[in-house]
Amino acid sequence: MDHDTLDRLRQTSAAWRLLAADHAPLVLSFLALAFIQPNRRTIPAPELTAQLDAYLDQLSETHGTERYPKSARQYLDDWAAPERAYLRKYYPKSGEDADFDLTPATEKAIEWIQGLRPQQFVGTESRLLTLFQLLRELATGTREDPALRIRELGRRKVEIEREIERVRSGQVGPLDATQVKERYLQVAETARHLLSDFRQVEENFRGLDAQTRERVATSMQAKGALLEEIFGETDHIRRSDQGKSFDAFWEFLMSPARQDELQAWLRSVHELPAVRELSQEEFVRGIPFLLLEAGEKVHGTLAQLVEQLRRFVDDQAHLENRRILDLIHQIEAHAIRLKSDPPHGTAFATLDAAAPDFNLPMCRSLYRPPRNPVLGLEAIEEGAAELNLAALFAQTVVDEKLLRGHVAELLRSRSQVTLAEVTSAFPPEQGLAEVVAYLRIAGDEGAAVDESVTETVVIPPSAERVEKRVRLPRVIFSQ
Repeated sequence: MDHDTLDRLRQTSAAWRLLAADHAPLVLSFLALAFIQPNRRTIPAPELTAQLDAYLDQLSETHGTERYPKSARQYLDDWAAPERAYLRKYYPKSGEDADFDLTPATEKAIEWIQGLRPQQFVGTESRLLTLFQLLRELATGTREDPALRIRELGRRKVEIEREIERVRSGQVGPLDATQVKERYLQVAETARHLLSDFRQVEENFRGLDAQTRERVATSMQAKGALLEEIFGETDHIRRSDQGKSFDAFWEFLMSPARQDELQAWLRSVHELPAVRELSQEEFVRGIPFLLLEAGEKVHGTLAQLVEQLRRFVDDQAHLENRRILDLIHQIEAHAIRLKSDPPHGTAFATLDAAAPDFNLPMCRSLYRPPRNPVLGLEAIEEGAAELNLAALFAQTVVDEKLLRGHVAELLRSRSQVTLAEVTSAFPPEQGLAEVVAYLRIAGDEGAAVDESVTETVVIPPSAERVEKRVRLPRVIFSQ
């Protein structure tokens, strides 16, 4: 916290720039209303522009049109500019419209502003108990001597048995309303911090992705040496503290047993009268789905990094035209050098045409009159076909509407269901084509895919085929 560090932070931190901006109330209030309150991870550009248009109209009625004179599109482009970086604007793989997402700096600024409001209720008991629990895990979990750990576990066992006896004798009652509210508010606060941390985790992985792309574009190493170095760093990302923590979180969240346990706890907690009096009930109730959405977005960023590496490997097919690759390599290297100081004019490069247009009159072919076909008068005899045409009439059509009904029927009694569970309840009658149709439905509905777990889908035998088994990653349909 020395003077020079704070001075550099004031010049480079997007959160600090946002708090010091003249129109900071507009940015913070609108982005909190659009992203934080409804817990949206990304918003398409047309939808966010329409929301900001309505918000600006509302502000103009109370503050006048002179305070915020720009249009909604101009404000969004201004907030997503690199020199401000309040928003991240990017184009997804599917769709022509851009998407907007909060940057971690903006979310930190909103969280800091929200922390300035006075709190009517500050829980200290639950935080102290959490502190003791964490210190106990650190002190006992790091001991290498088994005897010391067994002794500590024995002491805790004695304490648990004493507490059981006090509960049986009626000396210890349930938590009162104040204790319930205190712990529930701590759960909501911890969940909000966790969702906020996911944007920073995604930003860190995206930074590693950008560094990898720059290294590929500017490196003069041989392909084998560069690939070994890049894949080594990819393994390092997985082995880092952040990578290990995210992998552990994703494995915990994708466990059906853990999800059912979490849903059961949430249902039990929200039946308490003291919890129903609090305003965070709906947010906490949707924590499993919010965590799954945030984790899926981070998982997609990691998959994008792997895809970039795969594209680099596939460039081997284009090495025949070395001149074009060299020109592209020079353009990429030049673009990276200009990244910090891009051209400010609108016409910094011109191109007469995408390709030369040739018109050579002497290269035209001479006119050739069409030859009239000569038809014979011989009778046409009926021939015998040597091919088996039965396959043309044995085509089957998979009814995707029926398959969607199978998934919806299982989701009526549970929040999530895997593809293996769907095929177990409704065995495929049309073979592998029906399994492929389920995968297409999963892609259309945005189902989650856990590549770390492999499941087996059984296709029962029929008169035309024997029993088949298909191994594929776990596909999870959600409500």
